[in-house]
Amino acid sequence: MIDFRPILFIIGILLATLAIGMIVPALVDLYYGHPDWRVFSAAAAVSLFIGGALVMMNRTEKLRMTSRQAFILTTASWLVLTAVSALPFAFSNMNMSYTDAFFEAMSGISTTGSTVMVGLDTAPPGILLWRALLQWLGGIGIIVMAIAVMPMLRVGGMQLFRMENSDKSDKAFPRATQIAMGIFTLYVVFTIIWTFLLWWAGMSFFDAVAHAMTTIATGGFSTKDASIGYYDNPLIDVIITLGMTTGALPFLLYLQTLRGRPLSLFRDSQVRWFVTIAASIILAVAIWHSEVNNVGFWTALRFSSFNIISVMTGTGYATTDYGLWGAFAVAVFFFVMFVGGCAGSTTCGVKIFRLQVLYEIAKIQLNHMLRPHGVFIAYYNGKPLTEDVTESVLSFFFLFVFCFVVLAAGLGAMGLDFVTAISSAGTAIANVGPGLGPIVGPSGNFATLPDGAKWMMSAGMLIGRLEVFTVLILLSPDFWRD
Repeated sequence: MIDFRPILFIIGILLATLAIGMIVPALVDLYYGHPDWRVFSAAAAVSLFIGGALVMMNRTEKLRMTSRQAFILTTASWLVLTAVSALPFAFSNMNMSYTDAFFEAMSGISTTGSTVMVGLDTAPPGILLWRALLQWLGGIGIIVMAIAVMPMLRVGGMQLFRMENSDKSDKAFPRATQIAMGIFTLYVVFTIIWTFLLWWAGMSFFDAVAHAMTTIATGGFSTKDASIGYYDNPLIDVIITLGMTTGALPFLLYLQTLRGRPLSLFRDSQVRWFVTIAASIILAVAIWHSEVNNVGFWTALRFSSFNIISVMTGTGYATTDYGLWGAFAVAVFFFVMFVGGCAGSTTCGVKIFRLQVLYEIAKIQLNHMLRPHGVFIAYYNGKPLTEDVTESVLSFFFLFVFCFVVLAAGLGAMGLDFVTAISSAGTAIANVGPGLGPIVGPSGNFATLPDGAKWMMSAGMLIGRLEVFTVLILLSPDFWRD
C-alpha cells in the first residue's frame, strides 16, 4: 500500500503557504477600498484551515518519499493548489463561473498565460495581483521541481541533469536546501530588478510589480487587455524581452556564475542553442515582415524579437497581432511555441536539451547509414549520452505529440474550427498563452470557448507543465499495484 501521509503533509504545507500568499492581494484590495478583500481573506482562511488540518493529521517522525509517492505528490499538489487558487476568482466581483476560475488558476499556476478574463484595464487590483502572484509562485515551483524532483523521477530525460551536475553543483552547494534557497533568492532579486526597470521605463509601480513577476516567471499575465501593446513603448519592449530571456535560461548556471564561474552560461551548449535558434528565427521573421508587409526593418525587428521570444519561452505577452502578418509568420509562431527554453528555467515546451538529444540521435543514424560498421557516440555538453536518456527523450517526444493530437481532436469535437482547435491545443500543452486566429489569437482570449473545451485545456496545461510522464503514469493500473 502507498503511504499517503507524507503526500498529504506536504500538500498541507503548500496550502498554508498559499493562504499566506492570498493575504497580499487582500491587503492591496483593502488599501484601494475594494470589497474583494473579504473574498481573499475568506479563501485564505479556508486554505489555511485545510492545510493546517492536513499537516496536523499526517505528521511523521521521518519524512521520506519514494518515487511513487513523488509522482502522486507532484500531480496532486498542482491540482489541489489550482482548485483552491480558483476560489478568489469564483467569488470575486468578476462574476466568473468555477470552470472559468479553475481555467484561470491553472493557466496562472502553470505559467501558461491563457485567459478568460475580459476588462483587465478596470479589473480589481487584488485580482490582477493574484494572477501575477500565481504565475510567480508557479515559476519558482517548476524550477525547484526541475532541479530536485524531475531528475530523481527520470522524467523525459531529466536524469541527464542529475548526472551532469553531480560533479559541479554538489561541490559548490553541498546541500540541496542551499541550492533551493540560492535559486529563490536569485528569483526574488531578478523580480525586484525588473520591477524598478519597468517602473523607470514608464509603467505605474503596480503594473511594474505585476509585469515583473510574470516576466521572470515567463507567465504572460498582463494587467491590460492589450497586453504589452497597451504601452507602445520600445524601452518597455526591450526590458521585458531581456526579462523573458533571463527566465528562459538555467537558474543553476546563474548560481554557478555568482560562485566564481563567470563563463558557465556561455559554455553551456543548451544556452548557445537557445540563443542561436532564437536569433536566427527573429532575424528571418524580421526580414520577411519588413519586405512583405512594407515595414521599416528596425520596427519589424522590434516586434519580431519581442513576440518570438514571448512565444518561444511560453510567456505569451503580445505587442501586436502577429496573426495578421501573413501565412509565413503564422506558421513560424505555431511551431516556435513548442520549442521552449532551457531545462532548469521557468519555461515549458519540448525544451532545448531534448532538441539537442534528438539531433544527436538523428546524426548517429545518418552516420550509420553512411558507414554501417562505424562506431558513433552521441554527446551532450561533451559527455556521452546513455541509452536510458535517449530512450526517455524519444518516449517524451512521442507522448508529447500524442497528447497534442488527442487534445486538438477533442477540441475539434467540441465544435472549434481547425485553427482555433490546433492552436489552443498547442498553447495548452506547451504552456504558451495566446493561440492563433481571431478567437484565441493575441487580440482575443478563451472566454467564448465551451466549458468542456476549457476543462480539456486545463488538463493539457497540467500535462505540459508536469512534463507529460508525471501525469500519465498515474493512469497506469500497474502504478497502483504493490
